[in-house]
Amino acid sequence: MVDTATPTSSKTTGDTTAATVPATPARDQSAAPIQAPPAAAQPDSPRIDVEQLAHQLLGTWPEIRLAARARAAEPEYQRIDGQSMEEHRERVLGQLKRLVESGAVHKAFPKELGGEEDHGGNIAAFEELVLADPSLQIKSGVQWGLFGAAVLHLGTTPHHEKWLPGIMSLEVPGAFAMTETGHGSDVAAIGTTATYDPETEEFVIHTPFRGAWKDYLGNAAVHGIAAVVFAQLVTKGVNHGVHAFYVPIRDEQGEFLPGVGGEDDGLKGGLNGIDNGRLHFTDVRVPRENLLNRYGDVAPDGSYTSPIASPGRRFFTMLGTLVQGRVSLDGASTIAAAMGLDIAITYGNQRRQFNAASDVDEEVLLDYQRHQRRLIPKLATTYAQVFAHDEFLVKFDAVFSGKAETDDDRQDLETIAAALKPLSTWHALETLQEAREACGGAGFLAENRIVGLRQDLDIYVTFEGDNNVLLQLVAKRLLTDYSKQFANADAGALARYVVAQTADRAYHGSGLRRLAQTIADFGSTARSVSELRDEETQRELLTGRVETMIAEIAGRLRDARKLPKADSAAAFNRNQNELIEAARAHAELLQWEAFTRGLAKTTDPGTKQVLTWVRDLFGLGLVEKHLAWYLIHGRLSPQRGQAVTAYIDRLVERLRPHAQDLVDAFGFAPEHLRASIATSAELERQDEARAYYAERRAAGTLPAPEKNSKK
Repeated sequence: MVDTATPTSSKTTGDTTAATVPATPARDQSAAPIQAPPAAAQPDSPRIDVEQLAHQLLGTWPEIRLAARARAAEPEYQRIDGQSMEEHRERVLGQLKRLVESGAVHKAFPKELGGEEDHGGNIAAFEELVLADPSLQIKSGVQWGLFGAAVLHLGTTPHHEKWLPGIMSLEVPGAFAMTETGHGSDVAAIGTTATYDPETEEFVIHTPFRGAWKDYLGNAAVHGIAAVVFAQLVTKGVNHGVHAFYVPIRDEQGEFLPGVGGEDDGLKGGLNGIDNGRLHFTDVRVPRENLLNRYGDVAPDGSYTSPIASPGRRFFTMLGTLVQGRVSLDGASTIAAAMGLDIAITYGNQRRQFNAASDVDEEVLLDYQRHQRRLIPKLATTYAQVFAHDEFLVKFDAVFSGKAETDDDRQDLETIAAALKPLSTWHALETLQEAREACGGAGFLAENRIVGLRQDLDIYVTFEGDNNVLLQLVAKRLLTDYSKQFANADAGALARYVVAQTADRAYHGSGLRRLAQTIADFGSTARSVSELRDEETQRELLTGRVETMIAEIAGRLRDARKLPKADSAAAFNRNQNELIEAARAHAELLQWEAFTRGLAKTTDPGTKQVLTWVRDLFGLGLVEKHLAWYLIHGRLSPQRGQAVTAYIDRLVERLRPHAQDLVDAFGFAPEHLRASIATSAELERQDEARAYYAERRAAGTLPAPEKNSKK
């Protein structure tokens, strides 16, 4: 038999009541006017150690995260709904000044300038600002994580000494002028130029056409007085590619300096506490020393030198130093998704609707299977993202602290960033939308936070690189690694691989494996379930999909390099969708593996059992999501495919009693969520209504329903 979870509702029969309640009581349920009977106990049912799990979810920098959350709980840092765009912008600027006064923004900067050189801790603290206001998080990221980080990582000691103190103190608010109206993700093709004039030893910054205007820049519309401008460096008639320049843009009165112009981007779909704007430059001259020259320099006579000979590698190295934006978006998106689920699941544990199992009491929303299916799998994905993000942040810290500073380490970090950021930002939008719908009209009220969070996080999917473009970068890296396996292989090795691939394809594609599975599964769904919840089976299913997808694409593109450029590009374009899907499968595998490693570190037996179910739900949810692929490729039989869905349903039912504990373990206080439906308010309303009807039934004053009076 297939193992099933104990039902989450219980009934009593008698003259007056039959109630259905969550197996795990909602917050403050002890104060209910009517005490409903407890849910039926499941034999040996595990219990989550919420406090221990909460500490584990804080990751590698728990104290820093807790301190940041304490700050985010202060009303002075929080968004005020209903403010005008201008009011919101000024409030966020004032909040940045408070962050400076509290010493909260200097963790990543050099110790000799008052910083702590704690790169991982800096990002951990920064991500938590999303709890207060995403506009605050992103504007602080613009100032210190982009503008300041560009000076820090692309500049050298003279630049640090000259400009970082003003950046750190907010005396110099600045913009990060990379994106152009005509070139977003394709940074290498930007149109702005920086042409060196050896006679004056100056660079001439120029935007030659409208599409080269710098666009969507935080701090550009109002507050910024300087910018790090990315432009094509031209000297002695040679274009050496994109480099960064420190360029003043406004005077002390807030007026544009000569040659600098711009516009306000105006009202946006979210993040209106940030003054995004456009900048353009008409022959603006800056000293030669304003080139941030860590990876490329120009001598007084115009000679260009670089420690990295390859222009392509130099470009990607420069951009790689700014990867922290993608790191922080991954973490902040995960926090936002967790917030939405905390609100929706808490509300779903209290809100009642429809008389299904009782004549007198309505059902708790989270007791409905569809409600569980909407929210609990997304909770599993959020847990996977929490574990994956902490490992990602540890990798980032190792690279930027110098503990792991090889070229391979940096490439790995860039690839992980390009893989995880798309999944987490997409997941945040999907989760917040589902949470909003699951809360009905209450979820649509601004006071309950979900709609505001979704509006603000919408842009995260194209911040720091469009998600689809980033996944294409991941796919190219996977293809490169795949091809390296055979770079020095002899003909015999390659032939053996081809034979193995052919045999594998015959085995999976001819029906032989499907037939074997059908025989094994016949009459025993339980046997299928037992194998599916095996950790190694899940690993094999997820890993095999990535490897097969890459191998198939590589086979189709094997001869593309030998084709003319246009034909080669066309061949790549014909495989673009599958490349992106392969990269997404790779990112999903990274999350599953991180979750599995996090699970191995869990010590409390009850917590470990529940987290195992959560991990299995995430892993098998991926299999169900891509079930067509597994069926087409013969990796699962139709019956085993049915078993995947059947077992997911049982996992969801089994996890339902633990849903409240799982969101409580995120550790958000009421001051963080600031949603009335995530308090006991709905429970109090429901209990008041139940008490009212119970009293009238007891007194015999409740009118009889029409259908009963006709009997």
